[in-house]
Amino acid sequence: MITAFAAFFIDVVLGDPRSRFHPVVLMGNLTSLLERFLYRSQDSNGRKFLSGAILVAIVLLISYEAGAAFLHLSYWVTGETGFWWVNYLMGGLLLSFMISPNSLASAGKELYTLLEQGKMEEARQKVGWIVGRDTDKLEVEGITRATVETISENTVDGIIAPLFFFAIGGVPLAVLYRAANTMDSMLGYKNEKYLYFGRAAARVDDALNYIPARLTGLLFIGSAWLLRFDHKHALEMMKRDAAKHPSPNGGYAEATVAGALHIRLGGVNSYFGVESFRAYMGDAIEKLSPRHILESIRLMYTATVLFLLLAYALFEAMGY
Repeated sequence: MITAFAAFFIDVVLGDPRSRFHPVVLMGNLTSLLERFLYRSQDSNGRKFLSGAILVAIVLLISYEAGAAFLHLSYWVTGETGFWWVNYLMGGLLLSFMISPNSLASAGKELYTLLEQGKMEEARQKVGWIVGRDTDKLEVEGITRATVETISENTVDGIIAPLFFFAIGGVPLAVLYRAANTMDSMLGYKNEKYLYFGRAAARVDDALNYIPARLTGLLFIGSAWLLRFDHKHALEMMKRDAAKHPSPNGGYAEATVAGALHIRLGGVNSYFGVESFRAYMGDAIEKLSPRHILESIRLMYTATVLFLLLAYALFEAMGY
């Protein structure tokens, strides 16, 4: 778990660099390249699904092997130099690219500042960078809700899930998970083009997130207790509302955070001018305000540290 602690430290201190050579960017480029070769609009639905499944298998295989090759390189360097810590440093560096607490916190804090300063137009623009809904008419509550929902849900696939797969299978498995999540974000849409071609990507991502999502809900409850939020209400809302989310996994984070903070998430969103209602998560005990963004960030960081400490304790108890 030293590698995981190193990855978290690297991400918190240095953040996620924006580069065309970022591993996640390379995963996206590979997915786009294979899509151009494999997608045919004239194919039957079954053929589209098969082509999408082949794409998923190729990207997952290449991503896993690339992660393993990177580690083998670090072992070779260690063997040549005798610097044992190089393994942890290089493994931590690659794993840091798979998690995004710094990016989530930075986006949230920027939006909090813009809302506090009353810069609504800039806030609408910036929140549009992290959500897929229309944001040009959102007010303070709508921007706050969108931000808290994003931080909550992305705590699963941007932090806990990669760390979970690292814990059970090392850095290569964390890289494989991140590739699956990247493909889902690119192909997992229920529209005419991707309904069948992207179905395999969506199903793989749902399956991989099944345990991490529920684990994140429990971590948020523990975090709420540590931070003196309402952990009992968080548990109650998770049990009551999590299954209402359109995603089989997304509700476990959102409902729990909503319960802990005494707010209500979900509601009407607009996509390309068409309104869509998403089930409510939590009770509107408090009116949504920018401070809830900061509180959700605190929950996110606490859940991350809690996972690392619990995983470390478990590994120590098992003698690893």
